[in-house]
Amino acid sequence: MLDAAVKAFSQILSPPMRSILWRSIGLALMLIVVLAIGLQRLLSWFATSGQGWAEAMLGPGFHTPLDVLAWIVSIAAGLGVVVGAVFLMPAITSLVAGVFVDEVADHVEREHYPAERPGTALPLGLAMTEGVKTALLTILVYLIALPFVLFAGAGFIAFFIATAWLLGREYFELAAMRFRPPAEAKAMRRQSAAVIFTAGLVIAAFVSIPIVNLATPLFGMAFMVHMHKRLSGRRPEMIEPGRKTRVPVI
Repeated sequence: MLDAAVKAFSQILSPPMRSILWRSIGLALMLIVVLAIGLQRLLSWFATSGQGWAEAMLGPGFHTPLDVLAWIVSIAAGLGVVVGAVFLMPAITSLVAGVFVDEVADHVEREHYPAERPGTALPLGLAMTEGVKTALLTILVYLIALPFVLFAGAGFIAFFIATAWLLGREYFELAAMRFRPPAEAKAMRRQSAAVIFTAGLVIAAFVSIPIVNLATPLFGMAFMVHMHKRLSGRRPEMIEPGRKTRVPVI
C-alpha cells in the first residue's frame, strides 16, 4: 500500500499529468468558491431565522440545544469561505474526480501496467453521478458532525474517519468500474472493505493538507488504480466454460 501511495504521488508531479493537475486545480478552486458561499449563506440563515423555525417544529424542549447549535453555526458562518474551503474539500474533490477519472487512470495504466489490458473509459454521466452522490453524502455527514467540532475534537475525528470511508469508497469504485460492471465493482469493494478503508485513510490524510489537497483527485485516483490492480491479483481464479485453461477474474 505504501508503494502504491509513493507511485501515485510521484506520478501526479510528472510532465504527462501536469495538464490534468492544473485543470483539476482550476475546477476545484471554482467549486470551492461556489460551495463555500452557499454554505455561508445557509449557516447565516440558520443562525438568524432557522433557529425559530426549528424550535417551532421540535417544541420548546429543544430551546437550549438549538441555542447552542445556533451559537456554533454563527461562528462557522462568520468564518464563511474559510470554513467552506476546509470542510468541503473532500466533497469538492469527489466532484472533480468524476471529470478526470479516465485521464488519470489511463496515464497510470500506460506507465505502470503497459502489458495488461487497459481499462474502459467510464461514461461521463456515470462518473459524475458517483461523484455527486459521494459529495452530497459527505456534506450530510459533515453537517451531522458539525455540532461536535468544539467538543474534545470529536467532530474532527468523525470528519477524518468519514472522509476515509467516503473517498476510499468512491475512488476505488471508479478505478474498478473501468474493468467491471458497477455492481461487481461495488461487491469487490465490500469484500475488501478493511483494505480499502485503510487506503482511504491515506487519501484522507492527503486531503487534510492545505494547498496540497487540491491535487487529491489525481492522487486518489492514481492510488486506487494501483490498489485495484493489487486486489485483483489476489482474487481467486476460475475456469471459463468450455476452456481448460485457468484465467484470473479481473
